[in-house]
Amino acid sequence: VSYKSTKKYLSKLYTEGTHVVQGPGENAGIVEIKNGYCIALRIESHNHPIFIDPYNGAATGVGGILRDIFTMGARPIACLNSLRFGSLDNERNRFLLEHVVAGIGDYGNCVGIPTVGGEVVIEDSYSGNPLVNAMTVGIVNHDHVISATAYGVGNPVFLVGSTTGRDGVHGATFASVELTEESESNKSNVQVGDPFTEKLLLEASLELGNKSWLIGMQDMGAAGITCSSAEMTAKGKSGITLFLNKVKLRENDMSPYEIMLSESQERMLVVIKKGFEKELIEIFDKWDLDCTEIGIINDKKNVEVIWNEKVIADIPSNS
Repeated sequence: VSYKSTKKYLSKLYTEGTHVVQGPGENAGIVEIKNGYCIALRIESHNHPIFIDPYNGAATGVGGILRDIFTMGARPIACLNSLRFGSLDNERNRFLLEHVVAGIGDYGNCVGIPTVGGEVVIEDSYSGNPLVNAMTVGIVNHDHVISATAYGVGNPVFLVGSTTGRDGVHGATFASVELTEESESNKSNVQVGDPFTEKLLLEASLELGNKSWLIGMQDMGAAGITCSSAEMTAKGKSGITLFLNKVKLRENDMSPYEIMLSESQERMLVVIKKGFEKELIEIFDKWDLDCTEIGIINDKKNVEVIWNEKVIADIPSNS
């Protein structure tokens, strides 16, 4: 079973209806339940990272789907998971099970989101290819749903949350390669999460979600700034100019390539209406989080990347 083999079956599922507020195309699905309140749902796999670093791979899997929920303006209320491992007669499989469960539990507990259910299946076919599927459920008022979009020429773009490091560079491509014995040498592809920062980012993001001057917000997941900037502008049919020298780094001598692809956790890309920069910074200062203006929305429908005052990339945002 894989993404490719199941796509045709999943495409047959209903994604529209009277109570569907948000179907495919955003960070999470949203279904209205009653009196203007909605449930936000997100499920995602994090299989390859847990094979080489089960604790951090599982923990950041939980962190990622939590952000997918609260970047929509929803408060996460519960986590669930579905796990698959090979025979526990194998020492490696026992190690994976122990550390995956610890990573899931520790991250959720530190943020304060309970794991309310889950399942574990032990089957020989999963030896060397364990599966971790994590899910988060949140609740949001219909009027406070946030979109991952960017538009409005001249509107500022901010990177908020944590600083940027080398962790997770090439994490997106690594997630699609075949697992081998050599895979365990690729621990730098696995992100390292900080659930205490995630809790602060959650509260700051939900406070921001109530502001009329917010345009859009996107979690920095796979491929970091690269994907988040392209996805937001493609959705908003706009373009973006990024000034990479303004990105606050946690490591020295990072190249533009590494900055664009970093998957450092607990970060968001935020676009607001021009003129409300002070108000945005005040929110993130209150929660002791970084809030740095790194770009501006342009009218070229391109992602333009500037480093040391030179344009080093200029490509269509929907490519």
